[in-house]
Amino acid sequence: MASDALVISVAVWAALALRLADLWPEMLASRWWLLIAMPLVTIPIFKMARLYRTVVRHLGPQFGVSLFYGVTVSAICMPLMVMLAQQADGFSRSAAVIYWLLAIVGIGGLRMLGRGWFRSSHRDALRPVVIYGAGEAGAQLQASIMGSERFRVVAFVDDDRSAWKTVINGTPVRNPAEIREIVLRNRCRDIFLAIPSADRTERRRIIKELKSLPVTVRTVPSLAELLDGTAKLDEIRPIAIEDLLGRDIVAPQQELLEKCITDQIVLVSGAGGSIGSELCRQILQLRPRRLILLERSEYALYEIERELEEIKNASSIDVPVVPVLGSVRDRVRGEDVLRTFNVQTVYHAAAYKHVPLVEYNVSSGVGNNSLATWTFAEAAIAAGVDSFVLISTDKAVRPTNVMGASKRLAELILQALQKRQTSTRFCMVRFGNVLDSSGSVVPRFKKQIAAGGPLTVTHPEVIRYFMTIPEAAELVLQAGSMGKGGDVFVLDMGEPVKISYLAQLMIRLAGLRERSDEQPHGDIEIQYTGLRPGEKLYEELLIGDNVTGTEHPMIMRASEAEVEWTILEGHLQNLANACREPQPETIRDILQEVVEGFTPERELVDLVWQQRVDQQARGAIPFRPVAVDQRQENTGSEASQ
Repeated sequence: MASDALVISVAVWAALALRLADLWPEMLASRWWLLIAMPLVTIPIFKMARLYRTVVRHLGPQFGVSLFYGVTVSAICMPLMVMLAQQADGFSRSAAVIYWLLAIVGIGGLRMLGRGWFRSSHRDALRPVVIYGAGEAGAQLQASIMGSERFRVVAFVDDDRSAWKTVINGTPVRNPAEIREIVLRNRCRDIFLAIPSADRTERRRIIKELKSLPVTVRTVPSLAELLDGTAKLDEIRPIAIEDLLGRDIVAPQQELLEKCITDQIVLVSGAGGSIGSELCRQILQLRPRRLILLERSEYALYEIERELEEIKNASSIDVPVVPVLGSVRDRVRGEDVLRTFNVQTVYHAAAYKHVPLVEYNVSSGVGNNSLATWTFAEAAIAAGVDSFVLISTDKAVRPTNVMGASKRLAELILQALQKRQTSTRFCMVRFGNVLDSSGSVVPRFKKQIAAGGPLTVTHPEVIRYFMTIPEAAELVLQAGSMGKGGDVFVLDMGEPVKISYLAQLMIRLAGLRERSDEQPHGDIEIQYTGLRPGEKLYEELLIGDNVTGTEHPMIMRASEAEVEWTILEGHLQNLANACREPQPETIRDILQEVVEGFTPERELVDLVWQQRVDQQARGAIPFRPVAVDQRQENTGSEASQ
């Protein structure tokens, strides 16, 4: 207020001096009281205009509006006071206009100088950043950063040649080819991607260009997130690995999504798992008549039910969600649930999928992935379910591990059951790894990076297909609607990715450097531990070359060898007996006989079997399970399973 009072007094004197071209104008001799009266009148006006509520270092457009109104009212008061004092004779009204201009320049300029001083005094404490993208998103991001006390934007870079050498809010726009020079000269540690409309291909290209720079790359939300209101433009966050490894989104075909779900009674087995839970989220949005969650883990069932209830409340979705504790291995429980709720569509996502763990627990893995699928499929037939969709895996193709062989056997079971009856339509959807699932390397790498490393990779040449969980679930729902019976659908997984490259990429996205022989002063080392039991260097999606397209560009229909039910049933009975004993060697032999292309690359590593062998070698008598009454087994009770 004191500085404004001084500026107002000087502006009054200067206005009269400029008007009369006299340093000490005669007009001021009898009107000297204006130098005191104008500040006394103007300060309350500024206060009412809320000029003194503005934080100087965060001046914005509203300050300009308040200043304009305040000075305008003050300038109007100047001739009014002269008239009330009966000294209007000889007073030039144009002096009020000159005062108006001088007061705006003086009062506004004083605050701008204050803001500049404040920012320059804190400049060294602010982290220099470069914004990649000089469009509307980049300009808005810069405006939000200018009001912060953490960052300062030293430059924009943009691929648009017409933007080069222009200036946005005082910040130059430069050629991306100059980005290394800009980063090193200004000692930047961060680059913000402000290109929400860029697709994943474009983002991958930019990240590849920035890979060698010692910076952390962050991004604003994607255009889709901005449009649906789940994020704001000024939100800065680390780049998600799925933004780079996932493919560009293909718009879903709504009629395929709705065909087996909307106004249907739908059940998802394994509802608390990575794929099962995402299926539940997307199915709920399609508004089935009722959604049944079948899960044997109490905690997982509680979590997904609670999340779905929150989604229902937030989106005003009136769909009953029924949480059911139970196992797909229990025939009686399964059929009871399917009959009671008149289930029309089943998405069977319950499975053991971790390759080494299934190798260590052969009987449980085969029992859950193959025999339980048979049990649950028979229950679906008996209950009159219309559609049954199995979530399969690329590891079922020419498997080298029990997990893959058990999933391929599950496919064969459903294909054979399809030929045996006509009431239930069975189909299978086969795809590769999904990012951020419970069995994915991505969560493990994140934990290892947070712990300071090292990142453990099995082999430098191991490659895998990757897909985001939401995309996989969306394609599963569409593929399930296209099945005619016994179909094996294969999702287009894009290009395979080296796990070693994935590890390097995640290190770079964390703003760190890989430590190696070439870079001994890096932050995190990548260690190669060797292939685990049952693991192979690469995965395939097709057994043969006989594949046809479908109405969806990302879904293919495979035509592969089948096994007649009359032949398969005997093998399944023998397999069930071998799992009950358990006899891992026999289980493996049966899988090799039934599943074409199953070639185990290692000796049997089942932990229970190994312990039994060790006990026999020491002369100890191993534990033998009590035989189960065949009549009890036929009831499908939990005890028999």
